[in-house]
Amino acid sequence: MSENQPKGGTFKKFIIALVVIIILALAGTGVFYYLRYFGPNVTDKQEYLYIHTGATYKDVYDSIRTKEIVKDTTTFNWAAQNMNYTTRVKPGRYHLHSGMSNRRLINMLASGTQEPVTVSFHNLRLKTQFAGFIAKKIEPDSLSILRLLDSTEYVQKFGFTTEDVYTMFLPNSYQMYWNTSPEKFFNRMYANYEKFWTPARKQQAAAINLTPVQVSILASIVDAEALHDDEMPRIAGLYLNRLNKGMKLQADPTVIFATGDFTIKRVLNKYLVNPSPYNTYVHTGLPPGPVMMPSVAAVKAVLNHEKHNYLYMCAKEDFSGYHNYATNEADHRANARRFQQALDARNIKR
Repeated sequence: MSENQPKGGTFKKFIIALVVIIILALAGTGVFYYLRYFGPNVTDKQEYLYIHTGATYKDVYDSIRTKEIVKDTTTFNWAAQNMNYTTRVKPGRYHLHSGMSNRRLINMLASGTQEPVTVSFHNLRLKTQFAGFIAKKIEPDSLSILRLLDSTEYVQKFGFTTEDVYTMFLPNSYQMYWNTSPEKFFNRMYANYEKFWTPARKQQAAAINLTPVQVSILASIVDAEALHDDEMPRIAGLYLNRLNKGMKLQADPTVIFATGDFTIKRVLNKYLVNPSPYNTYVHTGLPPGPVMMPSVAAVKAVLNHEKHNYLYMCAKEDFSGYHNYATNEADHRANARRFQQALDARNIKR
């Protein structure tokens, strides 16, 4: 018996050593997998990761590598392969947080859990400006947006022409995903337009013999004339008086829009003969489209215009941004002379 004891003791030690080795191996494997999946890996070099529509895993990996989004690209690639992310790439704008693990980052990318962008716009004069501004906020480029704005066939789907489609875009703040397509962007804007034009507002428009589009076109002129929102209803009432009497609107903003020179401060007689359909000194009625993106305040000012007998207005000579009003041409000429003298005194020639 005494001779067998050492053998038994040796075997027991062997078993214990083997168990320890297995435990250490498992622990090492656990640490290995933990670090690859759950260990912090995202850097603070970039706040967002942008994945373009149609991008492949290689595109994503190249972007992550070149922009130093993770500390260890090898472990990221290994985790991406094992989590089958390579076949689940989704476009979007993804908010990164320093110290994110590979697992958390990949789960976010694979599920398409992106952070929406806020798109706010107002006071944009031209469609080209609008397209360029929107292209800075979402993925589509300005040409793809402008192409739809200038497509007769496309805008007809919404009941607009290429001249008046700009009235569809109501200035506001909108939340949407960065990879929103141009078509989805238009659908979103039209849905908001439809929501704004309630039956009650459509009735208000009909009561002044205008369509919603015509209200917005007139509102664009009111917006361009008014420096102060509280004067908008009075200006709107004046232009409606002229429309109802069959008078030309003779609105300076339409003349400036027709010239395309928005640096003009003084509308001279040579500008008044421009044959453009936007020039309301030449043509009676409303121009074919807005002269700027009308604000919601201006649209509401037309619908809720001030009722009065004014037919003429001229900027005040104190340059306060307000206007002097007149019911007849003689009083208007007197107001205009005072303003022209004030321009001359300040050496404003154009």
